[in-house]
Amino acid sequence: MNSSITRRLRVCAAAGLALTGGWMTPAWASDAMATGGLTSQPIGHYDFCKQRPGECSIRPANLAPAVLTDGLMRKLVNVTARVNAAVKPMSDMDIYGKDEVWAYPDKGVGDCEDYVLEKRRQLSRMGMSLADLLMTVVRKPDGEGHAVLTVRTDGGDYVLDNLTDKVKLWDETGYRFLKRQAIDNTGRWVSIRGGQQVLVGSVQ
Repeated sequence: MNSSITRRLRVCAAAGLALTGGWMTPAWASDAMATGGLTSQPIGHYDFCKQRPGECSIRPANLAPAVLTDGLMRKLVNVTARVNAAVKPMSDMDIYGKDEVWAYPDKGVGDCEDYVLEKRRQLSRMGMSLADLLMTVVRKPDGEGHAVLTVRTDGGDYVLDNLTDKVKLWDETGYRFLKRQAIDNTGRWVSIRGGQQVLVGSVQ
C-alpha cells in the first residue's frame, strides 16, 4: 500500500453515525441499496449546511437513476482518479484544528468527506442529477468510519472512493453501509439496510 493511500486511511476514521427508521424495498436496479426511513444528519454535514444552506435544500425533480453507459462509467472513473490525485489527504484537525469539518478541498487538502464533496460537485457540473450523487457514510472492515460518494444508476449503485481509483458496485466494496443523503432532498439522510447503530458525531 503506497503512502498516499495510507494517509487517506488515517484521515478518514471519524465518520460515525446513528440510524433510525424502517426498511423500504429499493425502487430501481437489483444492485441498488435498500434504504430505510429518515435518520440523523452527520454533524459535519449539519455544519456544512449551516454554512451553505442553498446546497442543502435542493429537491431534484427527476428521481430516476442515471442511465449506465460506457460514457458514464468513463466519466466516473476519470473524476475519481483526477480528484484522488489532486487532493492531498490531511485530517480536519491538521487543517482546521478541530474534527468533523466537511468542506470543499479548494486548497488541495482534505479528508474523505472533502473528496466526496469535490467529486459530487464536478459530476453535478457535468450535468448529473444530485438525486444520483449521494454522500454516504460507511464502516470499513476495520471498524472505522468513512465517507464515499454513491452514484445511482439503472445498473446498480456505484461507489467513488478516495482510497481507490476503482469504481465498484456498492456491495463489492467490503464496507458496511450506514446512511446516505435522501434522493429527493439534499439536506436529509436515510438509513441503509444492514447498517449498524453508531452514536458518534451525529445530529439527532
